[in-house]
Amino acid sequence: MNQALVSYFEKTENHSRVSGMSLKDLKSLVRQGENLQLEFKLKANHPEKIVREVVAFANTKGGTLLIGVGDDKSIPGLKFVDEDEYILVRAIERNCFPPIAYDIERISVTDDREVLVITIPKSKKKPHYVQLETEEMGKAYVRVADRSVQASKEMKQILRRENEEGIQFSFGEKEKVLMTYLSVNKQITLAEFAKIASIPPWLASRTLVLLVLANVLKIQAHETADWYSVA
Repeated sequence: MNQALVSYFEKTENHSRVSGMSLKDLKSLVRQGENLQLEFKLKANHPEKIVREVVAFANTKGGTLLIGVGDDKSIPGLKFVDEDEYILVRAIERNCFPPIAYDIERISVTDDREVLVITIPKSKKKPHYVQLETEEMGKAYVRVADRSVQASKEMKQILRRENEEGIQFSFGEKEKVLMTYLSVNKQITLAEFAKIASIPPWLASRTLVLLVLANVLKIQAHETADWYSVA
């Protein structure tokens, strides 16, 4: 074990402990497959991808990352679990901001292989961002079904303000046009709303955000354009 790893396991209070979950429990969990709050990663050799999942879980409903589990639900585990844990913890603490609360445990799957279980609760300090050394700007992610997608400007505003009370809006002509459209169609994008209401995109954005915060609409994040529908 190199000196950095020795120092990590001697000084940090965040390093993993043996999980209370049994191997049988782990196999049962894996059989569920990836979903809104569960993600599998076979290896830890791309930590920049794993921290996106950490941020997405914190920004959504929380979740569990299983490192050493394949997309095909196989459970080969990690052979060098200490090194993998060190890499992941360093990436989470260096590349996620604001800092994210998490818990890390390990489960033995064979005599020489283990699975890392990283549990991320839903955060009260949203939105969280991934800031990689190779990028100038941090990026926020949210969880959609079994995937993590980059959050739009509107989604980030909603995450930031979702606990505000007393959100107010006026029901004017543009809101009437919007709700009439949604009475016939299931959903609408920002661009579609701006077009049918003949308003600039910035005003369409502001209106949709307020309506989501007021629980009139709900937002569904998407890789290309968010969808809005009646709450």
